[in-house]
Amino acid sequence: MLEYITAYTTPLIGGLLIGATAVALLYLLGRIAGIAGIVWGAVSAQPDNAWRWMFIVGLLAGPVLYHLVAKVPYPEPSPLPWWQAVAGGLLVGFGVKLGSGCTSGHGVCGIGRLSPRSLAATITFMATGIITVYVIRHTLVGTWL
Repeated sequence: MLEYITAYTTPLIGGLLIGATAVALLYLLGRIAGIAGIVWGAVSAQPDNAWRWMFIVGLLAGPVLYHLVAKVPYPEPSPLPWWQAVAGGLLVGFGVKLGSGCTSGHGVCGIGRLSPRSLAATITFMATGIITVYVIRHTLVGTWL
């Protein structure tokens, strides 16, 4: 029973924390919690850099602290070859630039601010993801994967 409850409450708590952080960042600093923009601002040495680096450190330290405190085992490493991970990362970077922001910025923050551009972007992200999964699982299985 405990595993059943944990399986559903952990993602719920994570989602609530993401939403609360996005709202806090917007109200306390007047900034949008789009990860791509935060990282780009941090590495491009923007004048108000400290909060960006603290946000990034929190993103990296949070999961480590969760696993240490909750004594949850770390997930198994991905069997994905390194070149596919690099190619995927480059494609994501291209999409972030093309879409004027990342999925978190548009989906979590943009929709929360009722931005029409973010709504259109999020619908596009979701539709593209659904189509991609369908094509890979139902038409390409066994051909080159």
